[in-house]
Amino acid sequence: MATLIRSKISNKLSNAATTVTNKSQAKVSGMFAKLGFQAATDEEGLGFAACDDLDYDHRQGLQMDILKNDEIGGEGGGEMGGDGTVEGDSHYQRDGTGPPPSASKDGGFCSELGGLDKPKITAWEAGWNVTNAIQGMFVLGLPYAILHGGYLGLFLIIFAAVVCCYTGKILIACLYEENEDGQLVRVRDSYVDIANACCAPRFPALGGHVVNVAQIIELVMTCILYVVVSGNLMYNSFPTLPVSQRSWAIIATAALLPCAFLKNLKAVSKFSLLCTIAHFIINILVIAYCLSRARDWAWDKVKFYIDVKKFPISIGIIVFSYTSQIFLPSLEGNMQKPSEFHCMMNWTHIAACILKGLFALVAYLTWADETKEVITDNLPSSIRAVVNLFLVSKALLSYPLPFFAAVEVLEKTFFQDGGRAFFPDCYGGDGRLKSWGLSLRCALVVFTMLMAIYVPHFALLMGLTGSLTGAGLCFLLPSLFHLKLLWRKLLWHQVFFDVAIFVIGGICSISGFIHSVEGLIEAYKYNIPD
Repeated sequence: MATLIRSKISNKLSNAATTVTNKSQAKVSGMFAKLGFQAATDEEGLGFAACDDLDYDHRQGLQMDILKNDEIGGEGGGEMGGDGTVEGDSHYQRDGTGPPPSASKDGGFCSELGGLDKPKITAWEAGWNVTNAIQGMFVLGLPYAILHGGYLGLFLIIFAAVVCCYTGKILIACLYEENEDGQLVRVRDSYVDIANACCAPRFPALGGHVVNVAQIIELVMTCILYVVVSGNLMYNSFPTLPVSQRSWAIIATAALLPCAFLKNLKAVSKFSLLCTIAHFIINILVIAYCLSRARDWAWDKVKFYIDVKKFPISIGIIVFSYTSQIFLPSLEGNMQKPSEFHCMMNWTHIAACILKGLFALVAYLTWADETKEVITDNLPSSIRAVVNLFLVSKALLSYPLPFFAAVEVLEKTFFQDGGRAFFPDCYGGDGRLKSWGLSLRCALVVFTMLMAIYVPHFALLMGLTGSLTGAGLCFLLPSLFHLKLLWRKLLWHQVFFDVAIFVIGGICSISGFIHSVEGLIEAYKYNIPD
């Protein structure tokens, strides 16, 4: 009898100890998850981590998985869920690991996004995306670069195409490492991953922060430029109306406020085709008009010398028109045949170089020294309004993509980085945006408007952005990362190219930045008309 009593007491004590252990493990597990650590890694978790961070459905899927795991845990009783996970493990979803696929209602991780089975794109489709990025409406500022650079400006259009094509390739090379069998394996997924790898182990997150800051600046400045160019074009299209350029910028911003309510990229992607159609119509109209005046082309106005004060600004304009490195890692990772990436980069940049060079030269020959910051402002009033309306439509339809990308980077950096976030999550438990999160988005739209009102100088802002972030993301960082990660495997001429690009890019970046800032100060100080 005594033995039986001792046995029961022992069993109860053992069960109590086990329960306490499970609770403590769950609490510690949840605490470490909030701090950003991972307890385990599996293939499904890695696949989930590789999904597109810019899609709102990613976050919504996380919230549904967490709620679903809580329900399973409630049905199973105690601290253990039906799949054997303890309370707190659901927080690991944010870091890319979590319950096995069986815990998902549809039977697969990332099923809402297509997961690992999402359709891949062909080299032609990837090339179309790159072409849209480097053949955007900012080519309208290239004739202004020829005005201050002459034939050297044309050379720089070619040089920038060659360098950006090369740095795009070496950036993708930094995503890969050789395994034990000597085969290249993709071990990184993004520009941020490459930057963090270069700064590890001493400063493992510094590089990612630098890239994120550069991305945010470039994306926000792109949004500002769209508002500036919209105000400029509307003002020059209807000069007789008693509405100033700043007032037109405010009207354009009012039309852009709905961007604050965007939930995912699906809504943004619908505007892509409309932007492309508008862009082709604009180019055809401008080139057709220039060709109609071919007899009056001023070949003698194309200079062999440069305007030392304003040409560095032109460098920033040219570089900014080629920026595409931000999304190249994601694009290459979604190609059906990544081996065709180099060929795709070659023909897209060759085509961009030819089209940009011809467009800039033909437009400058038509108007020579009267060339304006936005070339469509030189068109006669009879067709200027039509072309500018197409341009404004393209600018307003292009605004949501960089805006949404900037919002996602800001939210992920400051609001959704687990326990390392600076501020609480701006999304509720059901995945809906909180009211103060919506207010922050509206504030970003208003900020772009204020910048466009107080700094309404398209060429100066474009040159400043290209010199500051464009040169950094396209020239400096890719060559630096390539040298840091792969220097032991590089040939001497590759090392020479990387060092030369880094030095030349640094000089152009500093020079262009200083002259752009000086130009802005001068324009503000003396109230130069915009």
